[in-house]
Amino acid sequence: MKNILLLILGLLPGAQAIGQEPEFQVYDNGLIYTEQAMRKLGHVVDSLNLKYKTCDLNKVFLTPQQAIGHIVHLEKGKIKEARQDIKRQMPLDSFLTKYPKARVDSHVLVIRDAPELNAGKYSVHYRHFDLKSDYGFFVTTADTSLFYADMAQKWMHKYYEKGYYSNESLTAFYFIENFKAKPIPAKYARMIGYTDCLIDTTAQIFHKSADNAWADLPENWQTFSDQEKARLLDSFRNIRIYGTCSMDTRPRDHAVNIALLSAETYHWEIFLRAHLNILNDRFERASDGSYAWAGRQTYIRELEALHINVPDLLLGTCFRMQNPADNHYYGSIDRVARALTESANRDEIMDSVYAIITDTELDDYNRLLFYFLYRNYTFYEENETVREIHAAKLQQAKKSLPEWYRKGL
Repeated sequence: MKNILLLILGLLPGAQAIGQEPEFQVYDNGLIYTEQAMRKLGHVVDSLNLKYKTCDLNKVFLTPQQAIGHIVHLEKGKIKEARQDIKRQMPLDSFLTKYPKARVDSHVLVIRDAPELNAGKYSVHYRHFDLKSDYGFFVTTADTSLFYADMAQKWMHKYYEKGYYSNESLTAFYFIENFKAKPIPAKYARMIGYTDCLIDTTAQIFHKSADNAWADLPENWQTFSDQEKARLLDSFRNIRIYGTCSMDTRPRDHAVNIALLSAETYHWEIFLRAHLNILNDRFERASDGSYAWAGRQTYIRELEALHINVPDLLLGTCFRMQNPADNHYYGSIDRVARALTESANRDEIMDSVYAIITDTELDDYNRLLFYFLYRNYTFYEENETVREIHAAKLQQAKKSLPEWYRKGL
């Protein structure tokens, strides 16, 4: 996930570039898809809206497992002995008395992720939701039984051996309480369900055989028959572009070409994923400097022109849960925030975001994610007066959060 917490100040000069020069070809309708493509998509949307009425909107989604804990750092003294004490689950007070040089980050939010398969092995991740950066402390364990274990007054640690450039050290979680999860309130579960109805969870943009290559749309592609366009789309789905640097536009260009051909050939399931990848800037690159971000626009207008429920679609991708549908689409908090500043219904949507932040029935993790969505939205707002209004509302929303988070925001 891109930096959802603090927006880099270096973006500020580049933000002026937004909207100055078209990133992609814009057609006579003012959109990056032809009038014919939008018409075809509209027909599909009409049928999808009927389908939505029969979707399972009563599915229960569980929040990620989360707990409040402390992070304990020890960089001097008897590190190995301290490690053994942690392994023996020494009480925290006793540990701090014995090792007075230990430094404590108190009352942090820790997420326990469900067992995940990586390199042929399952592992469980305990990760700090750092409110100031994307580099929070984490511990990974191959003991999958720990996903179900009661961790109240327990430790999880990492030991760092002395290296050429670093000293021996120890960092550990100490959990004040056990991890807990609860159902996401039904009104938000319906948003998630709506995203799963519109974003086909069985679809993949690329074929398994896709390889790194490049192909551009032929200049006369609009004269192709539907069958020829379908074959061209299939060939494009066999190409996966990896960006070589921040200024390599090919990944986004390729996604637009796939979305355009998908629209022309009634492949909604491919179109929507490709377009959302453009909106979320979800592409693999060898490097990606912040100076290039401003020129990558979100194209929310194209979705709104299709008369789908864009607020529920986008906000539904921003919730995090431990039991999503397979291939559920997750949105980038930063990019969705930027897209919402361009929405025709942005005031109404941000009222909904404010309500989510201040909803004490929702778990802390999701409330904080939406807090950062609102904060990023405020950053991207170009009108200074409106930005000040939202900044004031954000401060008001912040007061509803638990005290131990407020000091870190």
